[in-house]
This record gives sequence, C-alpha cells and structure tokens, in this order.
Amino acid sequence: MRKALVPVDGSAAAHRAVRHIAALARLYPSMEAVLLNVQPEVEDWKVRRVLRKEEVEAIEESRGGDVLQHDREVLKAAGVRFTPQVEIGPAAETIARVAREHGCDGIVMGTRGLGAVSSMMLGSVSSRVLHLSDLPVTLVK
Repeated sequence: MRKALVPVDGSAAAHRAVRHIAALARLYPSMEAVLLNVQPEVEDWKVRRVLRKEEVEAIEESRGGDVLQHDREVLKAAGVRFTPQVEIGPAAETIARVAREHGCDGIVMGTRGLGAVSSMMLGSVSSRVLHLSDLPVTLVK
C-alpha cells in the first residue's frame, strides 16, 4: 500500500489504526496517509437560525482539526508523510469519496468509532465503508 486513507474520530480504535499506519510505514518508508475527520452536518434549525451556514461549517472544521491533532503528532513522530483533512457530511460516504479523490490504495480504520449507533459485529460506519468502497479496507481492532 502506497497511500492509505485513515479516518479518525478521536476513538481508541481510530488511534490504533493510526499507530498501525505508523508501523506499516517503518516497513514501507514511502507510504503516505490521508488523515480524515468527518464532521456531521448540523441540521438543528435552532443553530441555523442563529448562525450562517459558513459559521457552522467553520466551527465543525475547527472541531475536526482538534480531533486530528493527536493523530497528526503520532504520524509526525513516525516520519509518515500525511495530509490532514476535515470534511462535513455522512461518514461512510465521505470516507469512500475522499479515498477515491486522493487516489488511495486502501482504507485503514478502526472497527468501532464514537458513533451512537453501531451494529453487533462492526461499527456501522466501518461496515458501510466495506460495502461502499472498491478499495481494500483494513479494520483495526
């Protein structure tokens, strides 16, 4: 794998996926990563009544940048080249789209994130990514 998308949400499973990429990069020094945080769209009419769409998006992107900080430090310390990115939208669909757009060879992600709803065996986002993406998906427990 030359380039991997690593979606992170601040969960322990996502942090383990980032550490997995750092370990792979020791074996494959030319490896690159796209470190992605997906923020949900705010649909609350009360928030939209007070703030403009651009203001809400700026807050979400700032929150996403905060989530990326720890994992950015892990990749920097390991010497892994990476591109941090924050997107707003439905998680699984956004992960599959960004992986395609960046020309990634695969997706490395945790099995369970911070989402409130999850299936019995896998997190609902990781399960959906498996169905949506044509790329190889490595799930890190």
